[in-house]
Amino acid sequence: MKAIVQEDRFPAVAAAALPIRVRRLGRVPYAEALALQERLVSERQAGRGLDTLLLLEHPPVVTLGRGADPGHLLRTREELSRKGVEVFEAGRGGDVTYHGPGQLVGYPILRLPPPLQDLHLLLRRIEAALIGSCLEFGIEAGRVEGLTGVWVGRDKLAAIGIRVARWVTSHGFALNVSTDLTAFDDIVPCGIRGRGVTSLSRLLGREVALEEAADAVARGFCRVFSARIEET
Repeated sequence: MKAIVQEDRFPAVAAAALPIRVRRLGRVPYAEALALQERLVSERQAGRGLDTLLLLEHPPVVTLGRGADPGHLLRTREELSRKGVEVFEAGRGGDVTYHGPGQLVGYPILRLPPPLQDLHLLLRRIEAALIGSCLEFGIEAGRVEGLTGVWVGRDKLAAIGIRVARWVTSHGFALNVSTDLTAFDDIVPCGIRGRGVTSLSRLLGREVALEEAADAVARGFCRVFSARIEET
């Protein structure tokens, strides 16, 4: 595994911290969160509103990115439905992933300034924000060469899949906090075989509250993106 990348590898986007509104929404159905993202993206593309980080969790749902391999669904849609798991085709990049209770999902709706109009750099910044958040728990997470996301050893702790349209971002990341990891048995997570998944709770040997993780993620995100938090 590559060495941990600290946030100070990345220069500030602007000389002064820009506002970013952090909205904590609790548990939100996937379709409802998608509609909210679409509205916020339209506002930012028109130059209205503020950059926003939505923090929430979803009821059980499997989402397929634009390039997803249908063979990475290991259960039929009918089987998943009987288990109470929805299936959505998402407009983000990436393959197949699972969202559910105990997982912190973050949707950054950002109007990217010219220094950040680089998809590779954006992904690395999001990874750095999550790596910094994990350090607050004493967890030394990092990257794996050639794979997007945040890892501890061979296990993925956080998945990332974003969309950028007219330089406004949507979709985002999913950090396993106290997630039921057996739910990932129904898919090939992110289309990557031969690796596992883990959570903050498993790594720490204690139950981690979603709000505790959300606090750390908001701080890490705003450090890396040179922003100040405006909670709503």
